[in-house]
Amino acid sequence: MARIYTRTGDKGTTAIHGGERVPKTDIRIEANGCVDELNVAIGILRTMLVSNHPWQPLLKEIQLNLMAMMSLIATRSELRSANPNTLPEDIIDKMERVIDKIHAECTPPDSFILPGGTPVAAQLHQCRVLARRAERRLWSLNEQDRVPAEILCYLNRLSDLFFIMARWELQHSGCQEEIWRAFGYKRKLRNCHP
Repeated sequence: MARIYTRTGDKGTTAIHGGERVPKTDIRIEANGCVDELNVAIGILRTMLVSNHPWQPLLKEIQLNLMAMMSLIATRSELRSANPNTLPEDIIDKMERVIDKIHAECTPPDSFILPGGTPVAAQLHQCRVLARRAERRLWSLNEQDRVPAEILCYLNRLSDLFFIMARWELQHSGCQEEIWRAFGYKRKLRNCHP
């Protein structure tokens, strides 16, 4: 039986698509690691939902898309055309339709809300912030080597999706959203002069 460990990364390098080895501190590896963390968080979210929950197919599709994206991210732009992994042409439009549908089933947002409320809502917010971090790291990578625009856009939409899913979860579970402050709130400054 083959061993799961290879020892090839013991000196601080790892292989990317195409066979090249790069430092484990490379921004490409950091960006991919963030996408991987997001995928794991979505997997945890799926375990919190019943198997026939209407979100299960959507969340599984997102996980599959993220796996393909990780392969593309791990490939230098000049070699990407040889990567067999592709993304659906309508990937962004489909995501926006899903966001709009869920958003239409929620009350209009008028305040900044605190993450939490139910375990599922809290996990959705965890997915939201992980999507944002992955997006930031991908933009850092994009400054060095072009990242496909649909990947950058998809990660941006994902954070919006998880935010509105968290709102939906709270509103449809009967749990009150905890408000930090209303949009447009202006704090009164205390007059410090005598």
